[in-house]
Amino acid sequence: MEQRAVSPVRHIPSQRPLTLTSPGERPPGTWRYSSHLALVLSGGGARGAYQVGVLAGLAERLPGLEFPILTGMSVGAINTIYLAAHTGPLPAAVAGLSNEWSRLTSDAVYRVRSIRLVRSALRWAWQGATGRRRDPVAVRGLTDTQPLREFLTRCVDVRGIGANIANRRLRAVALSATSYTTGRSVTFVQGATDTPVWERVQRSAVRTQLMLDHVMASAALPLVFPAVRIGGEFYGDGSVRQMAPLAPALHLGARAVVAIGLATPRAAASPARVADYPSAAEAMALLFDAIFLDALAADAERLERVNGLLAALPPDTPPPDGLRPVELLLLHPTRDLGDLAAGQGRLLPPAVRRVIRAVGGQRDAAAEFLSFLLFHPAHTSRLVDVGYEDVKTQWPAIERFFEKLERAAQT
Repeated sequence: MEQRAVSPVRHIPSQRPLTLTSPGERPPGTWRYSSHLALVLSGGGARGAYQVGVLAGLAERLPGLEFPILTGMSVGAINTIYLAAHTGPLPAAVAGLSNEWSRLTSDAVYRVRSIRLVRSALRWAWQGATGRRRDPVAVRGLTDTQPLREFLTRCVDVRGIGANIANRRLRAVALSATSYTTGRSVTFVQGATDTPVWERVQRSAVRTQLMLDHVMASAALPLVFPAVRIGGEFYGDGSVRQMAPLAPALHLGARAVVAIGLATPRAAASPARVADYPSAAEAMALLFDAIFLDALAADAERLERVNGLLAALPPDTPPPDGLRPVELLLLHPTRDLGDLAAGQGRLLPPAVRRVIRAVGGQRDAAAEFLSFLLFHPAHTSRLVDVGYEDVKTQWPAIERFFEKLERAAQT
């Protein structure tokens, strides 16, 4: 079906008067905007390079910009941990992260060999047919992510998180992962001693010192990357069960949020002729879209409804407990990142290319699936550039959001 793109910048106003500081909370001038400003980075595999381009554009145009609250999941957790651990100003942190993405290769993220893929597929088939498992941990995903761990070890020093919290550059950092043991979304939080944790239906938070294991768990793509054991549970990709990606930031006290999504927003689809039967790659693309790309837009709609309900209250009526108006800037790509991956399958490792072809990945429509796995400098550098250019072309709408925050912070 043919779809029409809609605005990639969505500003959801708080509607009620915006309060960005608390009495006695901080000395004047500590934050240009607010200690309650949060950055939310969602998931999407190799598409995460786009987030870095957006951040580069924001840091260049907004001197003094900092995000005291950082939250991320999946590939967003990788970007989040880098920013949280960097002890320099945001422009320097983003420049370093952009440099890493611009030379990132599949070999630095995952290791895969044809024999491993075949062996894993046969084991899954045997277990599915017999209902038995000879070795409960024999199949740990189609790839080996030890290269990603080595990459993170080289470029991230998690001790910087504690240092940034101690000197008040950060209030809190949160990474979400999915527990395969309980089926719950668990958010791992590091912050000051008064940092809150929460317990909700199918999601909760625990206070901890963030380590690379938390990043590896949050970024463990279902089936593709192996789960990670933390404590007594196995964890996988944070996007799988996190249906409210804005929630961690709100629980941590955010009153204004910048969220960078990785899906191109679209209007209602127009009718089209029935195409060929969908390939397995196209089905996987739809599944990955549902897991990684759709939840953020849905959560933004919920926030907009809550803001509307709060605005309808009489001016002298306080909001119900646990609710407050929140200013949200939701940024999406102006170009379809799936389309940018079309025809780029040759950049994948040979073993992955063979699997993609076997499941119907030679079709253009399967480029959506490829876009999650395409870790290659030629592609990720392009995504960084697209993100940077999107900030440039959409700047008037973005600037209005930050101007409102600056006015509110000065009152």
